[in-house]
Amino acid sequence: MAIGVGVGLGIVIVLSLLLYRPAFMVIIAAAVLASVWEMSQTLRRARGIEIEWLPVGLGCVALVVLPWWFGHQAQALGIAVAALVCLLWRFRRGAAGYLQDVSASVFLLVYLGLFASFATLLVQPEDGAKRVLVFLIVVVCSDTGGYASGVVLGKHPMAPSISPKKSWEGFGGSLLTAMIGGALSVWLLLDHPWWQGVVIGAVLTVVAVIGDLAESLIKRDLGVKDMGTLLPGHGGIMDRLDSLLPSAVIAWALLNAFVGH
Repeated sequence: MAIGVGVGLGIVIVLSLLLYRPAFMVIIAAAVLASVWEMSQTLRRARGIEIEWLPVGLGCVALVVLPWWFGHQAQALGIAVAALVCLLWRFRRGAAGYLQDVSASVFLLVYLGLFASFATLLVQPEDGAKRVLVFLIVVVCSDTGGYASGVVLGKHPMAPSISPKKSWEGFGGSLLTAMIGGALSVWLLLDHPWWQGVVIGAVLTVVAVIGDLAESLIKRDLGVKDMGTLLPGHGGIMDRLDSLLPSAVIAWALLNAFVGH
């Protein structure tokens, strides 16, 4: 079931990139909106934190969609306006819990909306589909290599108190396969030097691990195993985006530096 869901999502994403690039942006916006809903339910059950779902959800969608036309200005203004709306929207429930509710709402605006908006900036250029494919190839190679080497060779836990299943051997496998995937994809898809792909693969592996561990800490803090159940075999959508969101930010920065606007 998990493999089928993963392959199905991959096919939908690749088709959107090949047939109509804005469709990829719509897919990201839908995933982020679903993640906001998952997080709002989880935070309410676990800690009694009430996320301002409507302004956070609409704010995240706006942050993902508007940079297609307005770039960084939409990111900056969008996060500021959405945060201001959250401050105001929460007035109706009074002072009790105001700080924790608003803080969690603004955190989700950044963690989900702002981070995901870099995926839009990634796909925006004329060669944006190829840039996103490079990003996805590196992430898939990292995940696959890390899983395989972790299962076969994993003996030394990387962060046992956070994620006991992660091992240094798995990290090594992720690093190696991501660098190979990055080198080949940058060379073949973008016609740029292979060493740039090696750098992208190495950096994204580190960032992906940080993102994964960060979400593990959030789940441990909340006392939950998964953020949701929307994806059979995977947990919630947020459980699939944990490493992708911060990686999108760094992938955009590196590809922008190497390939240009």
